[in-house]
Amino acid sequence: MNKVPKPRPTGHDGERMRGAQDEQARIVLGLLESVGRDGAQSQRRLAAELGIALGLVNAYLKRCVNKGLVKVRHVPARRYAYYLTPKGFAEKSRLTVQYLTSSLGFFRQAKTDCIDLFESARTRGISRVVLSGCSDLAEIAVICAIECEIEIVAIVDATADAKTFVGVPVESSYDAVTQKFDAVVITHLADAEQFWASARDRFGADRILTPRFLRLAVRQEADVE
Repeated sequence: MNKVPKPRPTGHDGERMRGAQDEQARIVLGLLESVGRDGAQSQRRLAAELGIALGLVNAYLKRCVNKGLVKVRHVPARRYAYYLTPKGFAEKSRLTVQYLTSSLGFFRQAKTDCIDLFESARTRGISRVVLSGCSDLAEIAVICAIECEIEIVAIVDATADAKTFVGVPVESSYDAVTQKFDAVVITHLADAEQFWASARDRFGADRILTPRFLRLAVRQEADVE
């Protein structure tokens, strides 16, 4: 006998369910980001940073451990330290992309951040840049660059099939870029932190530019120090 599928919630019930799911995803993303930055911080500090009750932090940490996203180990002074597993890093990237692309303010925020980024770059004498990653963010960056009189020399993306993206040449590596450039702008949405670290190791942190909403600022400041 075939089972009759349960009807999906609609109206106010559906909105409440989606709202609850979005809030859970926000908490998990915030938790994974915090653990990625400093896994030795206390649960009380995590609760303050995320703006939720201490008991909820404990519950979400246990859930992340059970899902294999986070591992825990004992440290001195009867405390615990948490760190992300490879699965945890992948989930953080997935949730980041989901958060950014589902946000109604994505275009507005991305445009504001790119303009601020390029205007700040110009004051530092930066006028020619390479984008790291073909994405919706890259498309917005290209538009904003024209407005700010910044030249996009190329887009580096090893996974891209097209030779151009919104009129800009696409190369598989930085080595393939034949024109000189002053800085790299991170426009990957997935694994942005990984691409930032890779570019930083090659060119130095002062030559890597990142829109604020990618949430890499804290990590960058810590590395520069």
